[in-house]
Amino acid sequence: MAPERETTRERVPAGATAANRHRLRLDQPRPRRLRLLPEYDPEAFGRLSERIARFIGTGRFLVWMTVIVIVWIGWNTFAPRHLRFDEYPFIFLTLALSLQASYAAPLILLAQNRQDDRDRVNLEQDRRQNERSIADTEYLTREVAALRIGLGEVATRDWIRSELQDLVKELEDRQDGHRDRSAVPAVPADRTRGRDADDR
Repeated sequence: MAPERETTRERVPAGATAANRHRLRLDQPRPRRLRLLPEYDPEAFGRLSERIARFIGTGRFLVWMTVIVIVWIGWNTFAPRHLRFDEYPFIFLTLALSLQASYAAPLILLAQNRQDDRDRVNLEQDRRQNERSIADTEYLTREVAALRIGLGEVATRDWIRSELQDLVKELEDRQDGHRDRSAVPAVPADRTRGRDADDR
C-alpha cells in the first residue's frame, strides 16, 4: 500500500522551537494587531508641532501671553469676590503656565529635530552637488588641457603669418642676390676665346 500524501498539513521541521513557531505566509497581509495606544500620522503631527513652535517663537505669542496674564491677574484682583476664580497666590495661573511650558518644550524639540533632519538631507544633497560640480570641473579642465595640446600642433594664424613673412624675406633676399650678380661685369669674350685657344 502506497503512503498517503500530506495535502492539508504543512511539514514542520523537527526541534523543540520549530514545532512551536507559526509560519508566516508572504502572499497574505498580516492580521491587524490590537493596539492600546491610538494611531496617528507622524508627518501630520510633526507639521502641527512645527506650526505651534513657529507661533510660540513670534512676538504675537508673547503679546497675547502678556495680555492674558495681565487680564487674569487683574480680574482675580479687582473683580467682585464671588466672580474671582483664582485668588491671590494665583495657583491656577501658575499651573496653567507650567502646563503650557511642559507642552511647548517637547513641541519645540520635535520641530528642531525635524528641521535637523531636513538640514541633514539638504547637506547631503549639497555635498553630492558639490562632488558633481568638482567632477565636472576636473573633466572640463582635462578637456581644456587636451585642446591646448591639440592647438599646439595646429597651425595658427599668427604662426602662418610669421612663416609667410619669413618666406617673403627669403624670396626678397634671393631677388637681391640675382640683381647683384647681374650687376657684376661680364668677362670679355675675346679673353674667353683666347683661353679656349690656349687650352687647345
